[in-house]
Amino acid sequence: MEQCVSFLQLQKMKTMNFRKYKGEIIFTGLAILALTAIIYSTKFNKQQVEAEQIVEEIPMVWGFPVDSISIDTLKVKPNQNLSEMLMFCGINTLGIEKLAQNAMNIFDVRKIKAGNPYYLINKDSTTHTPDVLIYEETPVNYVIFELHDSLKVYRGKKEIETRVKSTSGTIESSLWNAMINNGSSPMLAVNLSDIFAWTIDFFGIQPGDKYNVLYDELYVDNKLVGIGKIHAATFTSMGTTTSAFYFNSGSQEGYFDANGQSLRKAFLKAPLSFSRISSKFSNSRLHPILKIRRPHHGVDYAAPTGTPIYSIGDGVIVNKAYQASGGGNYLTIKHNSVYSSQYMHLNNFAPGISSGSRVKQGQLIGYVGRTGLASGPHLDFRVYKNGTPVDPLKIDAPPVEPINQTNLNAFTALRDSLNNRLTNFENPKSGILATTSK
Repeated sequence: MEQCVSFLQLQKMKTMNFRKYKGEIIFTGLAILALTAIIYSTKFNKQQVEAEQIVEEIPMVWGFPVDSISIDTLKVKPNQNLSEMLMFCGINTLGIEKLAQNAMNIFDVRKIKAGNPYYLINKDSTTHTPDVLIYEETPVNYVIFELHDSLKVYRGKKEIETRVKSTSGTIESSLWNAMINNGSSPMLAVNLSDIFAWTIDFFGIQPGDKYNVLYDELYVDNKLVGIGKIHAATFTSMGTTTSAFYFNSGSQEGYFDANGQSLRKAFLKAPLSFSRISSKFSNSRLHPILKIRRPHHGVDYAAPTGTPIYSIGDGVIVNKAYQASGGGNYLTIKHNSVYSSQYMHLNNFAPGISSGSRVKQGQLIGYVGRTGLASGPHLDFRVYKNGTPVDPLKIDAPPVEPINQTNLNAFTALRDSLNNRLTNFENPKSGILATTSK
């Protein structure tokens, strides 16, 4: 009996062990299947991510993937217009008219310039008919003409890379030549002269004068296309160093020296009061006396004879004379190496006004009259920038107030940071400090 019980217990234990073993086998199998699924899922996800990365890495040009298009590069020929360019692409007259109509509010097709590049995009390698014409207006801006289906016309803009650079040099002959000799864009000399126009006479700089500049260079497709903002600069002339730091707080903007004083003095809004504008700046105005159309590069202020006229800024009188052919009594004041102003048809001059004398902003210089060719008493007021007439009503005159107390801490921190970057760049002549894209 005991043996029988022992046998039954043994059989029961074997059965339990078998079930346990069977369960372990099933569990192990399920675990293997789950692990296999995870491995294949991970591999699939990895392949999918890699595929997505491959798609993202395909280079694009004008919004098209370069690996699936063919590009023909051409240049606009002298006297060539859009119609000829489209006819070359196989577009019929109706298509040309439709494209020109669609372009009306996008781009003035009459302004296509000889020598500018344009590109023909073919999306289908089995045909030779272009699908898109792209006209490059500037190195940055382009116009896309879709040659089939909707015949859409729209603008595009290439990404501009901004590289913050610094450069320094010593002048031997001129600032322009110094920039060229130092491998910098000569346009940087023009921008510097604008910033320091009120403090440095760039026609009187001497050999040995020095400059140091922190500025932006603009690149498209890795090619230099222009000079951006000057962040900071110093200019040493005749032993005196002047600093300039660009600061914009929203309420104040412009270039300031190390003490927070503005480098630029604003002009008066107008050289006289109690007047009205009777004629504006124009490239073609009907002359009231000669009855012919010719440029009028000034602003006429109608005012009674004898109305006081004031200098719009500090400067030196370089001309005080009478011009019988048109201007009558007139004055020319040189404000700095960039700007000068002229006042015409004066009745007479203020006491003490003579060629070579210095005047202050707001100083009385003369009185309104009608001398020369004038149909009535008025002031013909003109402003010149680098010898070229500019519209007096559109002169950019930034604020001249010093940095106010609320912005002083922010300006001081920016000044110190810019000054540190300005004086510690990598290369003694020129170095790239940072790059950004927009």
